[in-house]
Amino acid sequence: MFRPLIAALLLAATPAAALEPLSSEAYVNDRLVQARVADLVRRGCPSIDARLVRAFSEARALKRYARDKGYSEAQIDAFLDSRPDRQRIYAQADRYMVERGVVNGDPQTFCRLGRDEIAQQTVAGSLLSAR
Repeated sequence: MFRPLIAALLLAATPAAALEPLSSEAYVNDRLVQARVADLVRRGCPSIDARLVRAFSEARALKRYARDKGYSEAQIDAFLDSRPDRQRIYAQADRYMVERGVVNGDPQTFCRLGRDEIAQQTVAGSLLSAR
């Protein structure tokens, strides 16, 4: 009678049981999508630059966040190296940009989004600097 209860409690107490896959962790994925948006904006708009020191700082903070949640270095590295996860994040960033009027080959649309992101103080905007 108590055996199923004890097993359930032990399973719940196991850190790995509490962790969802990093590909499902909303905070991590949202930050990575925003970083991709910032990267595409700075590449597509000649009057916006990346705040590289800020980007590196945010990357370290995001990795620290994942470690603090209980993910191992191996899990984090596997997620970051995963081609399907990278493609999913890139596709989400592309959708985000298209929904906000960005047109490939039209720098002004990239610049407009970049200025909007900076003004709205989004994560992507915090990684950008307008000249």
